[in-house]
Parts: sequence; C-alpha cells; structure tokens
Amino acid sequence: MLKIYNTFTRDKQDFIPIEPGKVRMYVCGMTVYDYCHLGHARVMVVFDMVYRWLKASGLDVTYVRNITDIDDKIIKRAVENDESIHVLTQRFIDAMHEDERALSILPPDFEPRATQYIPQMLDMIAKLKANGLAYQAADGDMNYAVRKFANYGKLSGKTLADLRAGERVEVNDGKLDPLDFVLWKHAKDSEPDEVKLDSPWGKGRPGWHIECSAMSLATLGKHFDIHGGGADLQFPHHENEIAQSEGAHQCKYVNVWMHNGFVRVDNEKMSKSLGNFFTIREVLNKYDAEVVRFFILRAHYRSQLNYSDAHLDDAKQSLNRLYTALGKIAVPIETSSIDWNEPYSQRFKMAMDDDFNTPEAMAVLFDLANEVNRSQSVEAAKNLKMLGEVLGLLQWNPDAYLQGRHRDVINHVATGALISGSANIEGTAAIDFTPPGLTKSVQALIAERTAAKQSKNFAESDRIRKELLEAGIVLEDYASGTTWRRA
Repeated sequence: MLKIYNTFTRDKQDFIPIEPGKVRMYVCGMTVYDYCHLGHARVMVVFDMVYRWLKASGLDVTYVRNITDIDDKIIKRAVENDESIHVLTQRFIDAMHEDERALSILPPDFEPRATQYIPQMLDMIAKLKANGLAYQAADGDMNYAVRKFANYGKLSGKTLADLRAGERVEVNDGKLDPLDFVLWKHAKDSEPDEVKLDSPWGKGRPGWHIECSAMSLATLGKHFDIHGGGADLQFPHHENEIAQSEGAHQCKYVNVWMHNGFVRVDNEKMSKSLGNFFTIREVLNKYDAEVVRFFILRAHYRSQLNYSDAHLDDAKQSLNRLYTALGKIAVPIETSSIDWNEPYSQRFKMAMDDDFNTPEAMAVLFDLANEVNRSQSVEAAKNLKMLGEVLGLLQWNPDAYLQGRHRDVINHVATGALISGSANIEGTAAIDFTPPGLTKSVQALIAERTAAKQSKNFAESDRIRKELLEAGIVLEDYASGTTWRRA
C-alpha cells in the first residue's frame, strides 16, 4: 500500500483516498511575472512524478495546479515594462509551458488562473465575514481575524504566542491584530485600472492566500485528498488556506499535505541577493532537459536538493549509463504493460509506495541496466525502459539521445507540440553529422577507422578515435559494430 509523509501529522501514513479509486490533488503553482527558476522546476517535476505514480498505481487522478496572475510583483513589473498585466502574464505563462514540455512534465488536468475565479473568492470572503472571521479595516482592506480561528498554526506547528508580526506577514496599521492577513486589497489610486475589480467592499483585488482556497474549492470541492507545494509555502500560505477554507465551510480541508525540500546552490540557499539564482532556461542552455529531470528525481522529494555543475555532470554520466545499456538491445516499440510481479518491478513499486522513494527506485533501474549489460536480455531492456518512463525518463531512442539528436525534437515540443508519452526517434544508425572543426562526418570517420582496424593499421585507428574524442565524440565498440555518442 502507498504510504505518504503527511506534513500535517509529521509521519508516513497509508494513503486511503476519500473516494475509492479516485484522487483529487491540488498543487500551488507559479506567480507569473518572470521566467521559472530551479525551485519552480523542482515543484513541477516532483508533483509530475507523484501524478505519474498515482496513475501508474491504477488510480483515477484529478490534478490541479494553479497560476497566480494577479499579485503585487506582477503589477510592479507590468508598470515598469509599461505593458498590460494580461500581456505580461500571458508571456510568462507561455514560457512556463515551454519549460514544462522540455522537462517532460505532463499538463495538469486543470490549470485555473486567479483572475478567472474572482466571484468564487468574493463568495468565500463573504462566508468568512458571516462566520465572524473577516472584517473590513479602516484602510478598506478585508482582513482575516487569525485569533478567532481555533488551532491556527496546526500545520506549521507554530502557536500564536510564538508568532511575531513581520514573519512573512506584512505589518499594517489598519489590522486589528498584526497577525491578521489580507483577503481583499483595497485599490490604490496609483494602480492600473485593470486591477481595480468590483467587490461588495469597494474596488480592489484578492490577497494571495484566498486564491488557492477558492480555486481548490471550485475544482476539487471542500475536502480533497492531497495538497502540495514547496516547503516555503507551509507557513503562512498553506496555514492561511486551512484557516480560510475550514473557517468558511466548517469541515476538514485536506487529508494529506506534501511539501518538497528547498533547492540550494553549492550548499547555499538559492537567492537573487547571493547571485546564485538560476532560471530553468539558463540551466537548460548548459544541460540536457532529461539530465535536469534525472538530477531532481535522484534526490528524495523531501530532502534538500544541492545544485552544482559537478552534480549535474554526474547526473549526465549516470543517465548516459542507462541509455548506453538500452542502446545495446533492440527494444520493441510496441506498448506493453509492466508486470508488477516481476522481481525488479516489485522492488521499484515497493520504493515508490514508500513515500515516492525515487532514489531507491532509480537504484533498481541501474540494477536492471547491469542485468541488460550482462545478459543482453530483451525483456530486461523492455522493463528498464518501461520503469524509466514511469518517472518520465528514458523516453528517447538511445542512439538519438546519446548523439544529441533528440534536442531538435525537444525544441519542437517545447515550442508548441504536446508531450504524449514516449518520444522515440527512429532511424538511429544513419546520421550524417560532422562535428565542429572536422571536415568529415562521424559515420565517414567510423568507416575509415573500421577499415584501418581490418587492415591492422591500429595507429590510424587510434588516431581517428582520438580525433573524434577531441571533437566531443565518444566511440563505443560492440560485436555488432561501432556506435557513437556525444561526450
């Protein structure tokens, strides 16, 4: 049975869906005023992995990941750029989708945008006011009265006595209590007209926290199975979601809370102030998208992830090992299902059912690769490929991946095509690629080297291998012939 670590209870629990066979999952998505960074990549990849495993386990999953398209930072950036908020947010939503497709992230079932759910937010605020949990301050803002909600802090473990104004809470003289948070922000004269929305409490726009409570209610209902996001959202965002949703509906909000760990860069917390802040696009300019995905999943989702070139280089070599094993076997393309009673598959399933233990699941992939190398078993190779695809890995034709030919397809997919499962490239042997600095193609040089070996001119054979290696091409000799890959 699947066990998931529940942040709320601080232990692993058997996962029992509210409705047998069905799972409703909500994940806090991006605030779209800039390109997505590595922290966003981790959230997207981690919960894509969760989504894939729940579906592979035979569950009917409804996956919702929202978009915040109205926010202080968005307004500030739009004003700086002298453009409309809609134009700004749509540009970065499109960029986010390109990044997702490059990383083989399946689209969620629903992707609600905050601006599409203003009526639902107003309705929830009205319920909170009717329940005595919301009030309008002198400055016009509608605020949540934190001290009136019993057990505030039950997710984060913080007590009201421990909390101090200023801990991710903006101090505002209009609040009755510095811990109160805004539900509806009264419009400022200096703000663009497009964020001055009508409400019973005057023109304004929603606070950040109310967005997810309203959108999760509209898409999944008052009570659902899993709510996820980055560890930084546990307090105050998710704490405030609980206060809002349970305060409005007088019932439990979420059964299981999941939070992925922070991203660190060379053992320091990633931040713009330290100059170690990387967008997904910057990383993908240097490393293959599947290497980045592999790197993220190689760490357990709850652990901290330390980004460095050395770790990415190691991830690249490790992923190459898996593809190299697959490249030695002609794996049939036809679709078949995984036999979960097979020993390797059983071990893989046990790892994934143990709170999505991807490091242990990947260890199974490497054991399978060793089996493929040892036995040349087609069945073992098929199993390796199918189990890898459960994690969104090993989707490419091995030769195409190792030679870098899949990148043209990634670029095409990222800029418009949909990810629809396997992305094999056929025709692996014939490719007329000439490395920069050389005048002959790889295939031509391999043919010359083969002829040199047959005539026992080993000095020439070694010279050609060295020439190709200096151009970034690694030759690999097998009984069936010579193949090549990029270094």
